[in-house]
Amino acid sequence: MRPGALIDYALSLFGVRFSWRSEITVWEPETRFVDIQVRGPYAEWVHTHTFEDVPGGTRIRDHVRYRLPLAPLGNIALPVVRVQLRRIFDYREAVTRRLMAE
Repeated sequence: MRPGALIDYALSLFGVRFSWRSEITVWEPETRFVDIQVRGPYAEWVHTHTFEDVPGGTRIRDHVRYRLPLAPLGNIALPVVRVQLRRIFDYREAVTRRLMAE
C-alpha cells in the first residue's frame, strides 16, 4: 500500500454489476489512510480510515464523504443509499470483530 496505489473492484448492487476504482491518496501506517473513488457509482467518494490505540486493542473509524450522481435528481436515492452503506459498514465491522477475536 502506498499513495497512488490503485485498487479495482467488481461489485453488484440490486443485481446491477459495476466496476469501481479507488486510489490511495494518504497512507500513514498505524494511523490512517484515505481512498478516493477514481471510477465508480458516486459523483464523489472520499473514505478516511483511522486507527487509534485504545485499552485492549485498536479503534477503527471510518468517515465517508460522498455525493450521488445526477444531483439534484439523484438525491432521491439518498435514503436507500444510506441504508445500503450502513449495512455494508455494519457487516464489515462484524467480520473485523470476528477475525480479530480468532
